[in-house]
Amino acid sequence: MSEVNVSKRREKCENCTKQCNKKQSSDGANSNQEREDVNEQVNDGSQLLLSACLSCDGCLSEEDSLKISQQSLEEVERVLALNKKCDASKHKVLVASVCPQSLPFFAVKFGLDVTEAAHKLCSFLKSLGVQYVFDTTLAAGFSILESQKEFIQRYRRRHHDSHALPMFTSSCPGWIRYSERVLGSLVTPHICTAKSPQQIMGCLVKDFFSKQQKLSPEKVFHVVVAPCFDKKLEAVREEFYSSLLETRDVDCVLTSGEIYYLMEQRKVSVEELDSVPLDQVFGEAGDVSLVRHDGRGSEGFLEHVFKHAAKELFGLDVHEITYKTLRNRDFQEVTLERDGETLLQFAAVYGFRNIQTLVHRMRKGRVPYQLVEVLSCPGGCLSGRGQAESEAGGRVDKVLVQQMEEAYSSLPVRLPEVNPVLHTLYQDWLQGQDSLQAGKLLHTEYRDQSQSHTQPPHMQW
Repeated sequence: MSEVNVSKRREKCENCTKQCNKKQSSDGANSNQEREDVNEQVNDGSQLLLSACLSCDGCLSEEDSLKISQQSLEEVERVLALNKKCDASKHKVLVASVCPQSLPFFAVKFGLDVTEAAHKLCSFLKSLGVQYVFDTTLAAGFSILESQKEFIQRYRRRHHDSHALPMFTSSCPGWIRYSERVLGSLVTPHICTAKSPQQIMGCLVKDFFSKQQKLSPEKVFHVVVAPCFDKKLEAVREEFYSSLLETRDVDCVLTSGEIYYLMEQRKVSVEELDSVPLDQVFGEAGDVSLVRHDGRGSEGFLEHVFKHAAKELFGLDVHEITYKTLRNRDFQEVTLERDGETLLQFAAVYGFRNIQTLVHRMRKGRVPYQLVEVLSCPGGCLSGRGQAESEAGGRVDKVLVQQMEEAYSSLPVRLPEVNPVLHTLYQDWLQGQDSLQAGKLLHTEYRDQSQSHTQPPHMQW
């Protein structure tokens, strides 16, 4: 994140109390009943927004700011410049991993389909000095499969483990930050331990791929292109750093918008770029077509886990999922029924207004769901602030988001269960699906940090 972006967000954050009541009243999707439910334990709208701000990147501590300062274009350019010098011992192999939700942004900006846009983006990154460019769909497949397995385990122990259900998804760093720093033990035991696709991709690059290339992990500089600024904070979490090797799984996160800004800065036109296929982590020959997972512009955890659980727990095949919209399109639920009995009830909850409604219900013991897919951005990952903000800044470009949704939905869906590369990697890289190695590289823990971050009275729930 550039210094300009940080300063703009802090300025906005300092003025949030002035804007909150106006924002609350002007939001047509927010019903009076929802406002009453959420505000029952807080005195006014400004306090509500202040709680939400704790999870975003507008309220960074000095320590956070220092870490984030290394997640920048300048850091990547420093490494590229170092590689041009004579001292080869200090050279690093640059690897870029692009999130599937970033590719539709470039498709819209380039005026191309997603696959061709990905090839043009690959060409640009390699022209900078990046040696390998991957997409993170493979890593997302690992994350989905591990989440499915964990949900089944949690469901089966639900009667003797009060923390088993509901299970909350864990791929959104804004939601994780909010849970650890504000909600604490109320929520953290319920968060799925499967690492996010970004961090599993970090392990794939720094552990599997580096060994393939006969490189030590610290010789690889791994850049992730993501739709969201919060992914920068995820990359610098302590558990994703190896003190022994002095390297992170993900060295730098750049947003889609930052990459596009770099293209504009260098006056690179799409027409002059070659079409270069993405590389494959497993070294497959030829160009492998881009695919996506089920879901509304996200990684599709809810849909994949729902279908898997229906089959695994109840022997039911679910082919199509019907969402029931509750308060707005960012608060929806999915139900599995048989003979009038509700077997499963999942929810997709996007945006902090809806997240706070969910948490308020949880405090009162009124959450009927076994799984909740939680994302801090309204609309899901495609609406991440690193790519969906209008050029004026501050507001989401709704036309752009709609175009990105259409581009994303044009990609074919591929179930991770039928991906032979995943099964091969489970055996060759992780020594089996239930191995200690799989547990170490594909899972993490989330901690209650609320006690160590004293909250002023106006931030109490």
